[in-house]
Amino acid sequence: MPTILGQNQYGKAENRVVRITRDGDTHHIKDLNVSVALSGAMDDVHYSGSNANVLPTDTTKNTVFAFAKEHGIESAEQFGIHLARHFVTTQEAIEVARIRIEEYAWERIATSDGNSRFIGADEVRHSFVRKGQELRTTQVTYDGEKWEVVSGLKDLTVLNSTNSEFWGYAKDKYTTLKETYDRILATDVSARWRYNWTDDGQRVPNWEKSYQQTRGHMLEAFAETYSLSLQQTLYQMGSRIINSRTEIDEIRFSLPNNHHFLVDLEPFGLTNENEVYFAADRPYGLIEATVLRDGVEPRIPVDLTNL
Repeated sequence: MPTILGQNQYGKAENRVVRITRDGDTHHIKDLNVSVALSGAMDDVHYSGSNANVLPTDTTKNTVFAFAKEHGIESAEQFGIHLARHFVTTQEAIEVARIRIEEYAWERIATSDGNSRFIGADEVRHSFVRKGQELRTTQVTYDGEKWEVVSGLKDLTVLNSTNSEFWGYAKDKYTTLKETYDRILATDVSARWRYNWTDDGQRVPNWEKSYQQTRGHMLEAFAETYSLSLQQTLYQMGSRIINSRTEIDEIRFSLPNNHHFLVDLEPFGLTNENEVYFAADRPYGLIEATVLRDGVEPRIPVDLTNL
């Protein structure tokens, strides 16, 4: 029984592109996940394997990054229009281009008063938190006499578009990473903190206020730390919480280092001036540590997956 080719399309799915626009000290961020699907006169490649009408999917990926530089990203809609028009008008075989875009929204982190900022810092305008992502957690344990309350959050995505460096590290024959003095620092914060309220005779913390202010101190410390390593930033986040919230004795962080790599645009005759990045999700560095009040014994498990 004869067969015929039905609907078909091809392209590059989930191109993660981050565009930083630098307006002096104020930075703006657009974070998109762009999927390209192209269809048209593609019978030959299916029937005979001829690639004469096939624009490589790698080229569609390159176009996404190049357009982020050439056109900027005013909106997801306008960026998609630029891409779709380009593919249909420049490739005779392509009749339909479908661009699907997910935009990850960020909001600027509100920082604290000038007294607690790092030395020499003005108002911070380059630190962002992903909107509506985090999940609040708590674990309450009671044995009939004593309470243990461990609260926290996970999937709190934060990003600094500058004021982060990484250099002076140990090197061996397998080291290829280049030192950098200006990088994007991004992570998905997973944190658990233990309250020192343990029995009914103590004053019960205001749980809602404690959570909101702990989260606020965490974000302020992330934004205001000039970071030479993610470990340094982690310790500053934990220290600020312990020093500011008397009801908390211990906090443990698990921070993946969400790497952002500058895209090489030179093959397209473009200069990437710390504007267009590839957001890699794997593999990632994983930084974990506990910060304690002096004299307190740690009780939060090292492995947070079971908490």
